[in-house]
Amino acid sequence: MSHESVEESFDVIVLGGGPAGSTVSTFTAMAGHRVLLLEREHLPRHQIGESLLPATIHGICPMLGVKEEVERAGFPRKNGGTFRWGKSPTPWTFRFTKQPNDPYGYAYQVERAKFDDMLLRNAQRKGVDVREGHEVLGLLYEGERVVGVRFRDPGGKERTARARYVADTSGHKSHVAPTVGQRVFSKFFQNVALYGYYEHGKRLPAPNSGNILCAAFPSGWFWYIPLSDTLTSVGAVVAKESAGRIRESMDDAMRSYIDECPIIREYLAGATRVTEGIYGEYRIRKDYSYCNTRFWAPGVVLVGDAACFIDPVFSSGVHLATYSAMLAARSINTCLRGDELMDEEECFEEYEMRYRREFGKFYQFLTAFYDMNQDESSYFWSARKILNTEERDNDAFIRLVAGISEADEPLFEGGAERFFADRQGFGAYFGDVLAREASDGKEEEGLRPAGAPRPDPAKFDADKFMQGFTSEIAQLQVLALMRERRPAERPLVPHGLVASGDGLHWAVAPA
Repeated sequence: MSHESVEESFDVIVLGGGPAGSTVSTFTAMAGHRVLLLEREHLPRHQIGESLLPATIHGICPMLGVKEEVERAGFPRKNGGTFRWGKSPTPWTFRFTKQPNDPYGYAYQVERAKFDDMLLRNAQRKGVDVREGHEVLGLLYEGERVVGVRFRDPGGKERTARARYVADTSGHKSHVAPTVGQRVFSKFFQNVALYGYYEHGKRLPAPNSGNILCAAFPSGWFWYIPLSDTLTSVGAVVAKESAGRIRESMDDAMRSYIDECPIIREYLAGATRVTEGIYGEYRIRKDYSYCNTRFWAPGVVLVGDAACFIDPVFSSGVHLATYSAMLAARSINTCLRGDELMDEEECFEEYEMRYRREFGKFYQFLTAFYDMNQDESSYFWSARKILNTEERDNDAFIRLVAGISEADEPLFEGGAERFFADRQGFGAYFGDVLAREASDGKEEEGLRPAGAPRPDPAKFDADKFMQGFTSEIAQLQVLALMRERRPAERPLVPHGLVASGDGLHWAVAPA
């Protein structure tokens, strides 16, 4: 019977065909469920967020079954990141691993049109019913529970489909998110990004030629991402007040920003801007960081950017999208299996707690990182210093990223006070480490955040912080590489849940 003439029924309906949508749909299909994915556009299509992290390549991709395909694609290998940040004019580099032969200490810079298409076609091969050119119009309800969606097919016909669960992966423009909770914005990260693509830009010296280059300048900061031997993604992240100037003339604005940033000006000196094809235009992206008050409601879950978004300076976008998709798939699969030991609320609260925690870690890291670039003569950077103070008073947002529920219960020990203490301590520690690295072991006081004390190990355990920051990444890689031989996982909080043996469900932690 044709699916065009009847209301269909599925176990899961996924809204959006980006990395989050492909990942959650694949993992739920792998658990044996009937999955429909609706994507408004047709892939391949342009998307920003081209710089990946190792957790995606060595954790998520093997579980999806696409790592070998990604490895064969010829994407530039990314060993870490290179930064012209802080008061030192000398760029410095961090690497994903200190071991030169570490087989998992790298990621890739990807053309998202190709990468996203790989993940979506893999979902199809795993049994997901992928329908492109289908626009979602709204949700179906029974009482307060979401039970399906209304959508328009490519022929313009409005139709409906029902499911036990709907996963919204439609990104920052999500129309579903407001029905689940309120979107609360950061006062610290309220920027706009102007970006375009260039041919024959300069590359960093090997072995860092595939690294992302991030360079601070008076009006904001640049990303410089090599996508092939000749193609480079270049974007300027500037204050939201610059939006009007950008819209007057994107070309004039970009040229002006490039002139402000010596290292980007140098790297683009012999380059030409792409003016044809999917990379042939300037684009603007509103880069406002936000977090929803709720990540799920009965029958529906927000995944990836639909739930929260953070500044892209540390390439967190695809990582958070695919990581949250894996967590959401565990919750959906466990509920569909009908486990008597875990109810729906417990499964999805585990999802929200873990995703909110990962988001919060990046937020801590990034606000500390911004603090390092103090330029009192620059509106952008001096405003960030002021806004950092205002962010302390932005109670609604801080409660969310610190992991405090609507019921005023702290999800993590210490709540907001611990959050800011760790953020400040890490900022001082990180500034000190970078000062030493940039000067080959000699102190450069200017790299430490203004007024920041020397790091005191008695007050701040940097190793513990970084272990927490990377613990989920490590668990992903252990899961992918060791399978059933991996050590028993501990719950994130007392009496919390852990991943099942196959990584696709939740399980009760052993006593």
